[in-house]
Amino acid sequence: MPGPVREIARTLLSFVATRTQLAATELEDQALRLIEILVLLSLALFFGGVAVVFAAVLVVLFFWDANRLLAAGLLAALFIAAGASAALVARRRLRERPKLLAATLAELERDRDTLGQP
Repeated sequence: MPGPVREIARTLLSFVATRTQLAATELEDQALRLIEILVLLSLALFFGGVAVVFAAVLVVLFFWDANRLLAAGLLAALFIAAGASAALVARRRLRERPKLLAATLAELERDRDTLGQP
């Protein structure tokens, strides 16, 4: 194989290796980020749920003699509103997440532009 062809092949192989490493790093970062978010979300939901149950029981016990049904109904409405707003925020966050392999695609685009110019 002549020298210039070998150099071109070596350069192309280097480009592919670099971009593959970048893609692997991005995938690993996204996976770790997702696991971290899921663990934190699970903890938040568990402890938040326990706190809400105890608070609801406390409110119902406080109004036991006067308006326990009203207190329980208002708490149920509050929980429904909180759940709906949390679902809306979660949907918005899913739409705003960074695009998968965005940096890798940008690098490949720059490489294509660079190689395309004479």
